[in-house]
Amino acid sequence: MTRDLVIGIDSSTSATKAIAWNAEGRSVAEGRAPIAMANPAPGQFEQDPGEWWSSTTAALTQLAGQIDPKRIAAIGISNQRETFGIFTKEGKPLRPGMVWLDERAKPQQRRFGQTFGAERVHAISGKPTDVIPPIYRMLWLQEHEAETFARAERITEVHGYLTFKLTGHWTTSTASADPMGALDMRKHRWSPEILEAIGVDAGLMLDLASPGEQTGAVTSEAARATGLPAGTPVIAGGGDGQCAGTGAGVSADHPGRAYVNLGTAVVSGCYGADYVHDRAFRTEVAIADRGYIFETCMRSGTFLVDWLTQILGADSGGKRTLIAQLEAEAKDSPLGAGGVMVVPYWQGCMNPYWDSSARGIVAGLSGSTRRGDIYRAFLEGIALEQATCSAHVAKATGVAIADFVAIGGGAASDFWVQIVADVTGRPVLRSETVEASSLGAAIAAAKGAGWHRSIAEAASAMAGEPVKTFEPDGKRAARYAELRAIHAEIWPKIAAWNERLVDFTEQA
Repeated sequence: MTRDLVIGIDSSTSATKAIAWNAEGRSVAEGRAPIAMANPAPGQFEQDPGEWWSSTTAALTQLAGQIDPKRIAAIGISNQRETFGIFTKEGKPLRPGMVWLDERAKPQQRRFGQTFGAERVHAISGKPTDVIPPIYRMLWLQEHEAETFARAERITEVHGYLTFKLTGHWTTSTASADPMGALDMRKHRWSPEILEAIGVDAGLMLDLASPGEQTGAVTSEAARATGLPAGTPVIAGGGDGQCAGTGAGVSADHPGRAYVNLGTAVVSGCYGADYVHDRAFRTEVAIADRGYIFETCMRSGTFLVDWLTQILGADSGGKRTLIAQLEAEAKDSPLGAGGVMVVPYWQGCMNPYWDSSARGIVAGLSGSTRRGDIYRAFLEGIALEQATCSAHVAKATGVAIADFVAIGGGAASDFWVQIVADVTGRPVLRSETVEASSLGAAIAAAKGAGWHRSIAEAASAMAGEPVKTFEPDGKRAARYAELRAIHAEIWPKIAAWNERLVDFTEQA
């Protein structure tokens, strides 16, 4: 039988999806299963690593029931980044996995930046000091759960754990390892300096493979658990953000193209062949034959829409109806939302300020403000922030962004996507691919299966084509340029005040 399908496993924060893709990048079948998350204390978020695997086996079993598994040529993996666990060498978790949302290691992050050097760790890892990279939670574990951490024989993110469960090999992709914060981004190996500074033996870290490289094959045990044939090649994919970029067609073949994922968080990135680091972005290993993704991230995207609907009293059943009503009302609100302006730092600020204590701002409220104005201000605030971030990336890297490819749940809104086009002054192309992260992993798998000589060739054949283009309106773009200048001044003026407020609140 012809092996004419590849699988992209996308293990995200809330669910695992396993999707079979053909050589043209069309999805053929899909399975999915949820992953639960615990919030044991304020700022702490954890998952049972067993569920990373059980949700994967459930999704793959569903998928295998829809197609002939003998058609599968290879499997690629996309994973939620910065989520990790500690294990015995046999794969037994020693404690719950710590999710990327976890903020408990702020003190360790600050101290490490002072002792090791914030610029030094940034230059090596491509990551400014921020609470998200797991190296700071490793320090937290050594301080608060020293006995448990001392028993660790392997430290890995989700990609490495799933690779072990599928193949028996403790190997991960460099594009999944780099968000851990301990990878030397120029040499694509673990940094001895960073590991020594955080007190982690290099032997605890996993072997590394480049995206598109085979890491092993499905074992007999994994075959019984998933319904896949034993011996099916498993290929290194990478973090979900980088995979989404490849799935959306962001590559060396499209210079100046960036993706913008309007999801729970708003993540955007563009490709560069050479290593550059700057506080305007995080540098990530691209799902490519070589090169990097210069990535910006707002931790509050559609999260803000969900938050607003909850504040307005909508239950899960009525949320969709309320969002439709809010969008209709927002269309009647003028450009600039009647003077209401939002700084979307509900979950702290990553680039360019890297302030995990930052908080959201709604400014310009008056007795004339209506909820449609507020909703429009939310969408505009995110777009204004993205435009500013993208301008910083272009200035630091020399990569001029020509257009954006919109993916994620928010990309379904014509209204919001048009706002992004008008605010950025760039065309925004809506991708036909909803599951871009899974497709990016499948593109890596297609190269690893030998369908193509390179990831670039595979991406050219499989990456989704735009189904609609939103051109910026010249008059609106000019007005938004004025508004963006005003928006960019808010946080520098209020940051010190915010810090005092946060200190007061934490004391309480």
